[in-house]
Amino acid sequence: MHHLNSGSAGDFTTEKHMEYRNFGNTGFRVSCVGFGAGHIGDGNAEGKAYESLLNTVLDLGINLIDTARAYGFSEKNIGRYIAHRRSEFILSTKVGYNDQWHPDWSYETVIANVDEALKLMRTDYLDIVHLHSCSLEVLEKGEATAALEKAREQGKIRAAAYSGENEALGYAIESKRFASLQTSINFCDQRGISNYLPGAKKTGMGVIAKRPIANAPWRHTSPPVGHYSEEYWHRWKKMNPDAQGLNWDELALRFTAFTEGVDTCILGTSSIGHLKIGVEAFEKGPLSPEIYTYLREGFKTNDTDWVGLI
Repeated sequence: MHHLNSGSAGDFTTEKHMEYRNFGNTGFRVSCVGFGAGHIGDGNAEGKAYESLLNTVLDLGINLIDTARAYGFSEKNIGRYIAHRRSEFILSTKVGYNDQWHPDWSYETVIANVDEALKLMRTDYLDIVHLHSCSLEVLEKGEATAALEKAREQGKIRAAAYSGENEALGYAIESKRFASLQTSINFCDQRGISNYLPGAKKTGMGVIAKRPIANAPWRHTSPPVGHYSEEYWHRWKKMNPDAQGLNWDELALRFTAFTEGVDTCILGTSSIGHLKIGVEAFEKGPLSPEIYTYLREGFKTNDTDWVGLI
């Protein structure tokens, strides 16, 4: 995550209070800024750095931690370094693949993934478990969803969820089999704001916004070919928005965090300094209505089938 123009990390104090929101009808109260744990999956990294980062996350009042089976050693590091503080956070992970004994998206694989996540994160239950960007066909088949429902009946998970985009996301919402969703929402990825968030909130789903700063395409002076931010770079250039005197990261984060229907947005970083600066940016509150509307109109005007990015 790029530095946000809101003072140095060293100036941050913990006297300010994190805002918490109801997470749909789940009964959870989640911090408006969550932690995306994709950056703590390196098994060769210095463990003390991850231990300090994860404990700082909780000390800042961030109570949603989101990981996935695909994030290397992320689940293991969460269990290793903050299992003793389990009561302080809502634990979210994503499943559906990489079981050596069964095919991806099978009933057996989802069950095995849940059991492995419980073991790795040293917990008796998982709060939110997503099917991780599986296809519409997988959702229509229903086998993977049924496995999540079975795990919930067994008390292994508290909320069955779906992480994904576009038609599959629409199906997941309409099926009413999921308590929450995770999807890409940022000022370069706005299709879901109009197309999916209203339906999700109408059915009482919790909403996690991922990629709130659009993978920071402004870091690159030329198209970052092959990088996660490549498509967002092209959108950003076409929109050609004025940052209105704000740092791009701050503008993007405040856009996403205060979009109606978003309960929490997850910041992915391995830097305590960047994490604190991100929280500081959120604490500045919503963008002005004029700036927010300007960014919404900029997307609508330039949208050439800009679907949600997986």
